[in-house]
Order: sequence, then structure tokens, then C-alpha cells
Amino acid sequence: MTATLLDPSTVGAYLASRGDLAHLIDPSTVTVREVGDGNLNLVFIATDAQNRSLVIKQSLPYVRMVGESWPLSQDRILAEARGYDAATRFSPDSIPEYHGLDEPRRLIVLEDLSGWTVWRTALNEGRVSPGAAAVVGRHVARVGFGTSVFALDSAAHKAAVAASVNPELCRITEDLVFTEPYRDAENNAWDEQLTDAVLALRSDAMLAEVAELKLAFTTRAEALVHGDLHTGSIFVPGGDTRDAAKVFDAEFSFYGPVGFDLGALFGNVLLARARATVLDRPDEFVDWLDGLVAEAWQAFEMEFRALWPTRADDSYTDRFLDAWLRRTWSDAVGFGGVKAIRRIVGLAKVSDIQTLDTDDRVRAAGLVLETAQTWVKERSALGTAEDLLERTLGILGRR
Repeated sequence: MTATLLDPSTVGAYLASRGDLAHLIDPSTVTVREVGDGNLNLVFIATDAQNRSLVIKQSLPYVRMVGESWPLSQDRILAEARGYDAATRFSPDSIPEYHGLDEPRRLIVLEDLSGWTVWRTALNEGRVSPGAAAVVGRHVARVGFGTSVFALDSAAHKAAVAASVNPELCRITEDLVFTEPYRDAENNAWDEQLTDAVLALRSDAMLAEVAELKLAFTTRAEALVHGDLHTGSIFVPGGDTRDAAKVFDAEFSFYGPVGFDLGALFGNVLLARARATVLDRPDEFVDWLDGLVAEAWQAFEMEFRALWPTRADDSYTDRFLDAWLRRTWSDAVGFGGVKAIRRIVGLAKVSDIQTLDTDDRVRAAGLVLETAQTWVKERSALGTAEDLLERTLGILGRR
């Protein structure tokens, strides 16, 4: 059954029906804007006469960028609610304040962060956001640890895995990230000058590595992951505010490998770095970009190690943790590679690259493809953030 969709004219009446929100907004005086610019949802900002505001997000029954010819269950909002529930428990300062799920209407209500900026936009503009990557790294560690078998007993973990199945959106990721960019597919498109680089992705060696990453994504239910943690799913503050970021848009949430969320961030940092290269951004900005992967990873590792003494089962030893962290780093590098590649070759490209003029776009996309393919193939050998940066700069060039 499809939930009735809201529109700007009906949001006020809906809010009036929610007595639990009465202390947050006056529905009788709200003005409403629909601001959804993603692929899957309606997003409304309701603002009352006292300038108090809320965000109402409702899942559409189809993929917005394609239309009703690509139907999609509205149940994905339940996955997003699970993501916010977990983040509220384990990392509340790194998400918008969450005001709950209306399951029958397939919508959630959130804090309005209109005064913040989507991180992709800030990166495109060449703006530095000090400490944002560390906030995201700690967020991944806190939610990853708190929802994993390290913090939960085995029965609770299995129940959580069973309750968090998200097959439709996981299938989108399986297709768009791990499958279609490496074969002829209707959704693929690229500039003609990139054809040789795209076809190089279809080598036997590359296909085997991507298949290994796909298997990890589809079978390794380590913890509740965001599932789409790119720079378009993170808000950063304006001005000189440091050490702040807010993670949002968790409808792809499911139980998967912890390294997948880190990899999504890494891959999008690569996209931003390629843009900065072709636009010849100032050294200060480029140097900051070059440190983001290490910043995120170091914050993640430090937070995970800090939480480790609270684990539920001490049969997971300190030596095991060292090995698990090494594998998670390797996973993140590989996932970062495939997440970057899909934005060049497959459906749902990104403004980092697409807003460049043709020559710059082709150059930046070529750098991304070469670098990302190297990440995937050499992820086991690139054992530290310093190793990864050294290899990356060998392709992108140094300042």
C-alpha cells in the first residue's frame, strides 16, 4: 500500500495532527518549501512565524530522477529511521536532531539545518571545513561498534541483522557500484575521450577485485552502516566553526562491512581532489584535502580503540582488533575506489566533476579513474594512509 504523499499545501495540517511536535513549531503559521534535490524522497522545510523550523522527509514510491517507470518501495524510510535511531543512541552530536518516524505515512521529522552547507557544495567552492572528517570518522566508529557483535551479544546482533534487511536499496548499490560500471549497461555514460580508461576497468584482474568487494558488501553483516556516506550526505557549518559535521540521508542503512562507510567518504574526497587539481585551487585547500582520508581514519581508529575495552565478549582480543582494523582499512580503500568509479561511469554523477567545463571534466574524470582503479587493485599493499596518499599523489601530481 502506498502512503499518501504530502505537498506544501498539506504539510501544515499534518504537523497540526502531531501533538508531540507542538513544542517545536506552530503549524497554524507555517510556510512550507519543498527542497528535495535527491533521487528518492520529498523533503519539506516548514517554518513558523517565530522562525522555528522542521524538516519533513517522506519516501517517494519511485526513483525521482527517473520517474514512475522505476518504482521503489516507500519502506526504505524504515531503514533510515533505524539509522537515525542507532545514531541517536551512539553518536547523537553528529546527526540532525531526530524527531521520530511516522510509519503509516512513511516519513520522518528532523531538525532543520538550512543554515549549514552540504559538504560537497563547500568542497566544490574550495571551502575548508576543519575537523569535519574527524567527526565523520568518529561517527562511523561509534555506530559501527555499538551495533556490532563487539558491543551486542550474539542473539541481539542476529536479531538486529534480521530487522535491518534493506534489499531494494542494497540492490541499487550492488548494481550501480559493483556491477554496471564494469560492463555494458543502459545507465552508464561517459565522455568519449574516457573510453579507453573505462574499458580498462573490465580487465580480468580488475573484475576479480571488484567481485571480492561486492561479496564483502553483500555478505559481511558486521554492523549497521549508513550505506551511502558520501559528501552529499554530510552537512558542515559555515564560518570558522571547527570540528563539526552532521550525517544525514541514511535510507541505504543496512548491516554490512564497517569499511564501506569510510570508503564512501574516501572516494568522494578523491572526486573533490581531482576537481581541485584541474581548477588549480590554492595550496592551502589542496593540502587540507590531502589530509582528509588520514584525518577520518585516525579519528575512526582512535575512537574504536577507546570503545574496545567495553566489548561484550573478551574472546575478541587486542591482537584480533589490530588485524580487524587492518582489514577494515583495506576494505575502505577498495570501497573508496569503486564508489569513485561509479560517479564517473555510472548513473547519478556528481557536481564535483559535472560542473567542470569539458576539458577540465575529462581531465578530472581520467585522474579519478586511474587513481580509483589503483586503490582497488593495490588496497592490500597500501597499508597506511601515508601509503595511500603517496600513491595517489603519484597520479594526481604534487603541489
